[in-house]
Amino acid sequence: MSEDDLKTLTNMDRVIHEPARLLIVALLAAVKEADFLYLQRESELTKGNLSSHLLKLEQANYIEIQKTFRGKIPLTLVSLTRQGRAAFEGYKKKMKGLLVNGEPSRRK
Repeated sequence: MSEDDLKTLTNMDRVIHEPARLLIVALLAAVKEADFLYLQRESELTKGNLSSHLLKLEQANYIEIQKTFRGKIPLTLVSLTRQGRAAFEGYKKKMKGLLVNGEPSRRK
């Protein structure tokens, strides 16, 4: 791995880089919005763990959380913000660059 690759790796977005949050952001990138129970089921995180990761993503302005009701049942909807979508695209681009540059056939 080159020195530039190491710098790229150390400059990765730590909010997204954490595996559980990366999974959440990847799930949200594929849809307009998702409800809490869908995210919990797909991520296999506990309610508390998912809530804490969503809070971290919300504080970074990467997601928007809307609390509403479906009939009389509370419903929490989560969606990526423009900033969150851009951060995820940037993250993917950096990772793809690291993976391509890290292949043995590409090394000098």
